[in-house]
Amino acid sequence: MTIEILQTNKLLASCEAALAERYTVHRLHEAADPDALLADIAGRVRGIAGQRASRELIGKLPKLEIIANFGVGYDGIDTAAARERGIRVTNTPNVLNDAVAEITIGLMIALARRIPQADRFVREGRWLEGGYPLLTELNGKTVGILGLGRIGKEIAVRAQAMKMRVVYHGRRRQPDEPYVYYDALTDMARDCDWLVLIAPGGKGTEKIVSRQVLAALGPQGCLVNMARGTLVDEAALVELLANGGLGGAALDVFEKEPQVPEALFGLDNVVLSPHQGSATHQTRNKMGALVVANLDAHFAGEPLPSAVV
Repeated sequence: MTIEILQTNKLLASCEAALAERYTVHRLHEAADPDALLADIAGRVRGIAGQRASRELIGKLPKLEIIANFGVGYDGIDTAAARERGIRVTNTPNVLNDAVAEITIGLMIALARRIPQADRFVREGRWLEGGYPLLTELNGKTVGILGLGRIGKEIAVRAQAMKMRVVYHGRRRQPDEPYVYYDALTDMARDCDWLVLIAPGGKGTEKIVSRQVLAALGPQGCLVNMARGTLVDEAALVELLANGGLGGAALDVFEKEPQVPEALFGLDNVVLSPHQGSATHQTRNKMGALVVANLDAHFAGEPLPSAVV
Protein backbone atom coordinates (compact mmCIF):
# COMPACT_ATOMS: atom_id res chain seq x y z
CA MET A 1 0.00 0.00 0.00
CA THR A 2 1.12 3.58 -0.68
CA ILE A 3 2.46 5.43 2.36
CA GLU A 4 0.13 8.18 3.53
CA ILE A 5 1.42 11.60 4.56
CA LEU A 6 -0.11 14.86 5.72
CA GLN A 7 0.69 18.18 4.03
CA THR A 8 0.10 21.06 6.43
CA ASN A 9 0.48 24.07 4.12
CA LYS A 10 0.80 24.92 0.45
CA LEU A 11 4.17 23.95 -1.03
CA LEU A 12 5.91 24.65 -4.30
CA ALA A 13 4.16 23.00 -7.26
CA SER A 14 7.19 20.86 -8.11
CA CYS A 15 7.36 19.61 -4.53
CA GLU A 16 3.66 18.83 -4.38
CA ALA A 17 3.88 16.95 -7.68
CA ALA A 18 6.84 14.88 -6.49
CA LEU A 19 5.06 14.03 -3.23
CA ALA A 20 1.90 13.00 -5.10
CA GLU A 21 3.91 10.65 -7.32
CA ARG A 22 5.28 8.78 -4.31
CA TYR A 23 2.70 9.06 -1.55
CA THR A 24 -0.96 9.42 -0.78
CA VAL A 25 -1.05 13.07 0.26
CA HIS A 26 -3.77 14.50 2.51
CA ARG A 27 -3.80 18.30 2.36
CA LEU A 28 -4.82 19.59 5.75
CA HIS A 29 -4.70 23.23 4.66
CA GLU A 30 -7.30 22.59 1.95
CA ALA A 31 -9.69 20.54 4.08
CA ALA A 32 -13.17 21.97 4.59
CA ASP A 33 -13.22 20.29 8.00
CA PRO A 34 -9.64 19.71 9.22
CA ASP A 35 -10.76 17.92 12.40
CA ALA A 36 -12.89 15.49 10.43
CA LEU A 37 -10.01 14.81 8.04
CA LEU A 38 -7.61 14.13 10.91
CA ALA A 39 -10.12 11.84 12.62
CA ASP A 40 -10.43 9.83 9.42
CA ILE A 41 -6.73 9.46 8.55
CA ALA A 42 -4.99 9.73 11.94
CA GLY A 43 -4.18 6.04 12.22
CA ARG A 44 -2.64 5.88 8.75
CA VAL A 45 -0.47 8.98 8.48
CA ARG A 46 3.25 8.22 8.80
CA GLY A 47 4.77 11.52 7.67
CA ILE A 48 4.20 15.26 7.56
CA ALA A 49 5.41 17.63 4.85
CA GLY A 50 5.13 21.35 5.55
CA GLN A 51 6.11 24.16 7.88
CA ARG A 52 3.72 23.60 10.80
CA ALA A 53 3.36 20.75 13.25
CA SER A 54 2.14 21.68 16.72
CA ARG A 55 2.18 19.44 19.77
CA GLU A 56 -1.58 19.12 19.38
CA LEU A 57 -1.31 17.94 15.78
CA ILE A 58 1.53 15.56 16.56
CA GLY A 59 -0.55 14.12 19.40
CA LYS A 60 -3.39 13.30 17.00
CA LEU A 61 -1.18 11.16 14.74
CA PRO A 62 -0.21 7.95 16.56
CA LYS A 63 1.65 6.44 13.58
CA LEU A 64 3.66 9.57 12.75
CA GLU A 65 7.35 8.84 12.08
CA ILE A 66 8.81 11.90 10.39
CA ILE A 67 8.16 15.63 9.87
CA ALA A 68 9.86 17.03 6.77
CA ASN A 69 9.97 20.80 7.20
CA PHE A 70 10.08 23.06 4.14
CA GLY A 71 12.62 25.69 5.13
CA VAL A 72 15.82 25.97 7.11
CA GLY A 73 14.02 27.49 10.09
CA TYR A 74 11.81 24.99 11.90
CA ASP A 75 10.29 27.11 14.66
CA GLY A 76 6.84 26.11 13.35
CA ILE A 77 7.57 22.51 14.37
CA ASP A 78 7.25 21.45 18.01
CA THR A 79 10.56 19.61 18.11
CA ALA A 80 10.20 18.82 21.82
CA ALA A 81 6.96 16.95 21.15
CA ALA A 82 8.57 15.14 18.23
CA ARG A 83 11.60 14.16 20.28
CA GLU A 84 9.41 12.77 23.05
CA ARG A 85 7.78 10.44 20.55
CA GLY A 86 10.96 9.51 18.68
CA ILE A 87 9.68 11.27 15.56
CA ARG A 88 12.36 12.45 13.14
CA VAL A 89 12.41 16.09 12.01
CA THR A 90 14.26 17.41 8.97
CA ASN A 91 14.75 20.82 7.36
CA THR A 92 16.17 22.18 4.11
CA PRO A 93 19.54 23.83 4.87
CA ASN A 94 22.39 24.82 2.53
CA VAL A 95 20.30 24.97 -0.66
CA LEU A 96 19.07 28.46 0.25
CA ASN A 97 22.32 29.94 1.55
CA ASP A 98 23.26 31.82 -1.62
CA ALA A 99 19.80 33.23 -2.28
CA VAL A 100 19.45 34.62 1.25
CA ALA A 101 22.99 35.99 1.29
CA GLU A 102 22.45 37.73 -2.05
CA ILE A 103 19.27 39.51 -1.02
CA THR A 104 20.83 40.49 2.31
CA ILE A 105 23.57 42.42 0.53
CA GLY A 106 20.98 43.71 -1.93
CA LEU A 107 18.83 45.12 0.86
CA MET A 108 21.86 46.69 2.49
CA ILE A 109 22.76 48.49 -0.72
CA ALA A 110 19.11 49.43 -1.26
CA LEU A 111 19.00 51.02 2.18
CA ALA A 112 22.40 52.69 2.02
CA ARG A 113 21.69 54.28 -1.36
CA ARG A 114 17.88 54.58 -0.88
CA ILE A 115 17.32 52.77 -4.19
CA PRO A 116 13.53 52.30 -3.85
CA GLN A 117 13.18 55.97 -2.95
CA ALA A 118 15.44 57.00 -5.84
CA ASP A 119 13.28 55.01 -8.23
CA ARG A 120 10.19 56.90 -7.05
CA PHE A 121 12.13 60.17 -7.26
CA VAL A 122 12.69 59.61 -10.98
CA ARG A 123 9.22 58.23 -11.74
CA GLU A 124 7.53 61.17 -10.04
CA GLY A 125 9.48 63.69 -12.11
CA ARG A 126 11.28 65.19 -9.12
CA TRP A 127 14.71 64.85 -10.77
CA LEU A 128 13.68 67.74 -13.03
CA GLU A 129 13.57 69.91 -9.93
CA GLY A 130 17.03 69.03 -8.66
CA GLY A 131 19.49 66.23 -7.93
CA TYR A 132 19.08 63.36 -5.49
CA PRO A 133 20.80 63.82 -2.10
CA LEU A 134 24.20 62.34 -1.33
CA LEU A 135 24.07 59.16 0.74
CA THR A 136 26.55 56.53 1.92
CA GLU A 137 28.17 53.26 0.86
CA LEU A 138 29.09 49.93 2.41
CA ASN A 139 32.84 49.87 1.93
CA GLY A 140 34.86 50.63 5.01
CA LYS A 141 31.92 49.97 7.34
CA THR A 142 31.68 47.31 10.04
CA VAL A 143 28.91 44.72 9.82
CA GLY A 144 28.00 42.63 12.85
CA ILE A 145 26.31 39.33 12.12
CA LEU A 146 23.99 37.79 14.70
CA GLY A 147 24.10 34.08 13.87
CA LEU A 148 27.23 32.98 12.02
CA GLY A 149 25.75 29.75 10.70
CA ARG A 150 25.71 28.51 7.13
CA ILE A 151 23.88 31.56 5.77
CA GLY A 152 25.72 33.95 8.08
CA LYS A 153 29.05 32.76 6.70
CA GLU A 154 27.87 33.36 3.12
CA ILE A 155 26.77 36.87 4.09
CA ALA A 156 30.18 37.46 5.69
CA VAL A 157 32.03 36.45 2.52
CA ARG A 158 29.91 38.78 0.41
CA ALA A 159 30.29 41.61 2.91
CA GLN A 160 34.06 41.22 2.69
CA ALA A 161 33.78 41.45 -1.09
CA MET A 162 32.11 44.83 -0.46
CA LYS A 163 35.22 45.80 1.57
CA MET A 164 33.40 45.66 4.89
CA ARG A 165 34.84 44.55 8.23
CA VAL A 166 32.96 41.55 9.65
CA VAL A 167 32.37 40.74 13.33
CA TYR A 168 29.83 38.36 14.87
CA HIS A 169 27.87 37.28 17.92
CA GLY A 170 26.44 33.84 18.66
CA ARG A 171 26.05 31.28 21.38
CA ARG A 172 29.75 30.55 21.26
CA ARG A 173 32.96 31.62 19.59
CA GLN A 174 33.91 29.66 16.46
CA PRO A 175 37.70 29.19 16.65
CA ASP A 176 38.13 28.45 12.94
CA GLU A 177 36.48 31.67 11.80
CA PRO A 178 38.69 34.72 11.16
CA TYR A 179 36.17 37.31 12.34
CA VAL A 180 36.20 39.08 15.70
CA TYR A 181 33.74 37.50 18.15
CA TYR A 182 31.64 39.45 20.65
CA ASP A 183 30.16 37.63 23.61
CA ALA A 184 27.73 40.52 24.26
CA LEU A 185 25.30 41.57 21.53
CA THR A 186 24.92 45.11 22.88
CA ASP A 187 28.67 45.64 22.70
CA MET A 188 28.75 44.45 19.11
CA ALA A 189 25.84 46.70 18.16
CA ARG A 190 27.66 49.67 19.71
CA ASP A 191 30.74 49.00 17.57
CA CYS A 192 28.89 48.30 14.29
CA ASP A 193 27.57 50.37 11.42
CA TRP A 194 25.32 47.49 10.32
CA LEU A 195 23.68 44.72 12.34
CA VAL A 196 22.50 41.72 10.31
CA LEU A 197 20.17 39.20 11.93
CA ILE A 198 20.30 35.63 10.62
CA ALA A 199 19.78 33.59 13.80
CA PRO A 200 17.02 30.99 14.33
CA GLY A 201 13.63 32.02 15.68
CA GLY A 202 12.00 30.53 18.75
CA LYS A 203 11.80 31.21 22.47
CA GLY A 204 15.58 31.26 22.87
CA THR A 205 15.98 34.31 20.61
CA GLU A 206 12.69 36.12 21.19
CA LYS A 207 13.33 39.89 21.33
CA ILE A 208 17.08 39.27 21.62
CA VAL A 209 17.46 42.54 19.71
CA SER A 210 16.05 44.65 22.51
CA ARG A 211 15.57 48.40 22.81
CA GLN A 212 19.01 48.48 24.47
CA VAL A 213 20.63 46.75 21.50
CA LEU A 214 18.89 49.03 19.01
CA ALA A 215 19.89 52.12 20.98
CA ALA A 216 23.48 50.89 21.01
CA LEU A 217 23.39 50.57 17.21
CA GLY A 218 22.33 54.20 17.25
CA PRO A 219 21.42 57.06 14.93
CA GLN A 220 24.13 56.16 12.40
CA GLY A 221 23.50 52.40 12.52
CA CYS A 222 21.33 50.21 10.34
CA LEU A 223 19.50 46.98 11.14
CA VAL A 224 18.91 44.19 8.58
CA ASN A 225 16.56 41.39 9.63
CA MET A 226 16.66 38.26 7.48
CA ALA A 227 15.79 35.86 10.32
CA ARG A 228 12.44 36.09 12.11
CA GLY A 229 10.45 39.12 13.20
CA THR A 230 10.31 37.73 16.72
CA LEU A 231 14.03 38.40 17.23
CA VAL A 232 13.37 42.14 17.46
CA ASP A 233 11.45 44.34 19.87
CA GLU A 234 9.35 45.61 16.98
CA ALA A 235 7.63 48.39 18.93
CA ALA A 236 11.00 49.80 20.01
CA LEU A 237 12.31 49.43 16.46
CA VAL A 238 9.46 51.47 14.99
CA GLU A 239 9.82 54.14 17.66
CA LEU A 240 13.57 54.53 17.22
CA LEU A 241 13.33 54.62 13.43
CA ALA A 242 10.72 57.35 13.68
CA ASN A 243 12.53 59.53 16.22
CA GLY A 244 16.03 59.17 14.79
CA GLY A 245 17.34 56.90 17.52
CA LEU A 246 18.17 54.33 14.84
CA GLY A 247 19.57 55.25 11.45
CA GLY A 248 17.68 52.81 9.26
CA ALA A 249 16.36 49.30 8.74
CA ALA A 250 16.00 46.79 5.91
CA LEU A 251 13.38 44.25 6.93
CA ASP A 252 12.50 40.99 5.19
CA VAL A 253 10.56 39.60 8.16
CA PHE A 254 8.08 40.93 10.70
CA GLU A 255 6.68 39.85 14.04
CA LYS A 256 3.13 39.18 12.78
CA GLU A 257 3.68 38.93 9.03
CA PRO A 258 2.10 39.48 6.62
CA GLN A 259 0.87 42.26 8.89
CA VAL A 260 3.43 45.07 8.94
CA PRO A 261 3.32 48.06 11.32
CA GLU A 262 1.73 50.88 9.34
CA ALA A 263 4.09 53.37 10.96
CA LEU A 264 6.90 51.91 8.82
CA PHE A 265 5.19 52.76 5.54
CA GLY A 266 5.83 56.47 5.78
CA LEU A 267 9.46 56.26 6.88
CA ASP A 268 12.14 57.14 4.36
CA ASN A 269 14.88 55.29 6.30
CA VAL A 270 13.29 51.88 5.84
CA VAL A 271 13.32 49.30 3.04
CA LEU A 272 10.62 46.63 3.31
CA SER A 273 10.57 43.17 1.73
CA PRO A 274 7.82 40.49 1.89
CA HIS A 275 9.86 37.63 3.43
CA GLN A 276 11.45 36.69 0.14
CA GLY A 277 14.89 35.69 1.43
CA SER A 278 14.91 32.33 -0.35
CA ALA A 279 12.15 33.14 -2.85
CA THR A 280 13.77 32.25 -6.15
CA HIS A 281 12.76 29.47 -8.54
CA GLN A 282 16.15 27.79 -8.21
CA THR A 283 16.24 27.75 -4.43
CA ARG A 284 12.62 26.83 -3.77
CA ASN A 285 12.84 23.90 -6.21
CA LYS A 286 15.93 22.66 -4.38
CA MET A 287 14.17 23.05 -1.03
CA GLY A 288 11.20 21.05 -2.27
CA ALA A 289 13.46 18.34 -3.60
CA LEU A 290 15.15 18.08 -0.20
CA VAL A 291 11.77 17.68 1.55
CA VAL A 292 11.03 14.76 -0.76
CA ALA A 293 14.54 13.32 -0.37
CA ASN A 294 14.21 13.29 3.42
CA LEU A 295 10.89 11.47 3.28
CA ASP A 296 12.19 8.99 0.70
CA ALA A 297 15.29 8.27 2.77
CA HIS A 298 13.31 7.71 5.94
CA PHE A 299 10.83 5.30 4.44
CA ALA A 300 13.67 3.44 2.69
CA GLY A 301 15.49 3.05 6.01
CA GLU A 302 18.41 5.19 4.83
CA PRO A 303 20.24 8.07 6.60
CA LEU A 304 18.38 11.36 6.46
CA PRO A 305 20.03 14.05 4.31
CA SER A 306 19.27 16.89 6.77
CA ALA A 307 18.03 15.72 10.15
CA VAL A 308 17.50 18.11 13.06
CA VAL A 309 15.82 15.56 15.40
